[in-house]
Amino acid sequence: MGFVNGNGTSTETHTYSFTDQNPVPGKSYYKLKQIDFDGSFEYSNIVEVDLTLPIEFSLEQNYPNPFNPATSIQYTISSKQNVQLLVYNVLGKEIATLVNEEKPAGNYEVNFDASKLSSGVYFYQLQAGSFVETKKMILLR
Repeated sequence: MGFVNGNGTSTETHTYSFTDQNPVPGKSYYKLKQIDFDGSFEYSNIVEVDLTLPIEFSLEQNYPNPFNPATSIQYTISSKQNVQLLVYNVLGKEIATLVNEEKPAGNYEVNFDASKLSSGVYFYQLQAGSFVETKKMILLR
C-alpha cells in the first residue's frame, strides 16, 4: 500500500504517480482510492500488471563500440545470483570491477568510464552462478 499527497482543490487536471518498491513477480493488481477533504472517497478501476521475469541469462555487446571515453553494458539474469562484471586488458589483467554483488532476476545496465585508460582492446566478463560470458570492446582515443 502506498500514499501520495494531493494537490488540493483545483479546477486543473493533476497527474500523480507512485512506484511499487517491492513488486512481486507474476500478476499484481492496483487501484486508487481518492479521498476528498470532507472524507468522501472514490475508487478507480483495477489495473492488472504482469511482471514477467527474464527466463535466461544474457550479456549484450557494449554500446557504443568502439567507444570514447564511456560505454554502456547491458545484461540479464534469470534468478537471484551473485553477479560479477569485470573488465580485463589484453594481457588478462583485471582493470575494473563494475559489479560484485547479489542481484535479483532482471535486466541491468552498467556504464563503464574508461577515461583513464589507453586506447586498445578490452574484455568484459559476466559471471552469475554457472553462467559465464566474455565480450570484446574497443576504446579509441
